[in-house]
Amino acid sequence: MKSPFLYLFLCISIICFGQTNTEIFLFDILQKDSQIEISQGKNISNNEGYDNQPSFLNDRYILFSSTRNGQTDIAKYDTRYDSKTWINFTPGGEYTPLAIPNNRDISAVRLDSDGKQRLYAYNRSNGESRELIPDLVVAYYTWFDEHTIVSAVIEDNQLNLFTSNIHDGINRKYVTNVGRSFHKIPNSNLVSFISKSDENQWQIKSLDPKTGVTKVIANTLEGVEDICWLDDKTLLSGKESTLYKLRLKRDNNWKPVSDLSTYGITNITRLAVDNTQGQLLIAGEVSTKNTTSEETTENSNENTNTSENSTSNEATVEAIVQRNLEAYNNRDIDAFMADYAEDVKLYAYPNTLQTEGKEAMRKSYKDWFEGVPDLRAFVKKRIVFKNKIIDEEQVTANGQIINAVAIYEVENGKIVKVTFIQ
Repeated sequence: MKSPFLYLFLCISIICFGQTNTEIFLFDILQKDSQIEISQGKNISNNEGYDNQPSFLNDRYILFSSTRNGQTDIAKYDTRYDSKTWINFTPGGEYTPLAIPNNRDISAVRLDSDGKQRLYAYNRSNGESRELIPDLVVAYYTWFDEHTIVSAVIEDNQLNLFTSNIHDGINRKYVTNVGRSFHKIPNSNLVSFISKSDENQWQIKSLDPKTGVTKVIANTLEGVEDICWLDDKTLLSGKESTLYKLRLKRDNNWKPVSDLSTYGITNITRLAVDNTQGQLLIAGEVSTKNTTSEETTENSNENTNTSENSTSNEATVEAIVQRNLEAYNNRDIDAFMADYAEDVKLYAYPNTLQTEGKEAMRKSYKDWFEGVPDLRAFVKKRIVFKNKIIDEEQVTANGQIINAVAIYEVENGKIVKVTFIQ
């Protein structure tokens, strides 16, 4: 068993980079009988930082979490003019921005610099905020109506489902061990959620927020907890670069709709649908174009300026570490460990060896993936120098905030050394 001190550093090291390698895509979507077609895919974020958790504000605007200068805030995209503006700028980071029903304000989960994590409402005109649920550490959520929120709340190292009436201040816990995907089911008075009570097969279930009654709807794709509703009988989900659909009472299993790798998407992370406009939002990891050996040889023959080669190499190094964080946030131990060298070493500054080799590292991180449900971080400041990345990071783990510095060294496409400074 690794020490809590090392665990804290392990948590810090990876969270911050995954937030910088996702983009938001907007598609047209057409359903005819049992066939679904998507087209006109467009990257609407085009941002070097983290872009995720998109939602439709109305038939013109789209909301999503987006990072600028190491700070994650609420972005608003105007589909009419293809432009992006910011709703707020706070010391903390905002996640999962949603429109509040019958209200001009929007809501978002905020992680403050002092470690406090709560759900807030934001004024769209001036960005001013107010706390919505004072007593619960909300991680993910959706609105049932203008007074009722269904959310995943961090309790005892897991996510439990609560309903909260913000009018009378009453919170009720109905389900334990749930996932992050919550959606109002079209043409119903129900909300869908992901049940993880069976670790071998996650299930999509419905909840009646007024009575607490739950029913099984379908199984998820293996290891996938992000879905959305195209209509009251059709579910969409994604795994790696493939979009899938499930027609209830018709499809025996999830059916592939489209391979989105042609758009550079390698891993679908979030989905949202506007049924009235026939539009689909997808957040996903995107591929990074690496310099090929042919290009390297050509540049060498042409005696390309050394500084240009250095810039290309630095971009590749940064992309490796960024990709690694997304695997951490997804708790994908195999994808996460794939970025490390067999003899990787983790140090506490200046030179105290904490762990050596992938096997020891895998065991430590596997414990984190299984035991810490609220892992989240962002990069406050980054320096990229040759094969090294130095990050000032802010991390939340088990309800606590940690500020630290992590130094990564990359060789031959693998992370060979990480040094942590608290």
